[in-house]
Amino acid sequence: MTNFKDLTVYKKAFSMAMEIYHLTKSFPKDELYSLTNQIRKSSRSVCSNIAEGYRKRQYPAHFISKISDADMENSETQVWIDFAFSCNYIDKNIKQGLENKTIEIGRLLNHMIENPEKYKKKSNPSTGGKRQLNNVSNLPVRGDSKQKGKVGNC
Repeated sequence: MTNFKDLTVYKKAFSMAMEIYHLTKSFPKDELYSLTNQIRKSSRSVCSNIAEGYRKRQYPAHFISKISDADMENSETQVWIDFAFSCNYIDKNIKQGLENKTIEIGRLLNHMIENPEKYKKKSNPSTGGKRQLNNVSNLPVRGDSKQKGKVGNC
């Protein structure tokens, strides 16, 4: 897997964030800068934290930290769902459906937190697992296209 968008958890979180966006369009205007904004932000943050963590998966501590942040945002989304239901902005069936999705996303995130090695970036066997730097020996020196091997004024 080479892209965070291929992760099942990302797909599920993105789908839920979009569902929440469409649901909140019908929330009262006086909730725009409170409940509506908060539930949209937290549900979207699940996705962005997954993306950030996945891009840094070669560093287990950073990966776990970002996936943990995604889990925290997922929990926050659950709280806003409770408020939306208590304020009668969503019915019981919608609440239950969204809760089920947040629970499933939470389980997937916890799997990632507990098993970071399963998501670690595969090393390139041709470089012995090391990052390969670009070869700068053929670059021209600033201001002199004939001189090779030197970069800048050094």
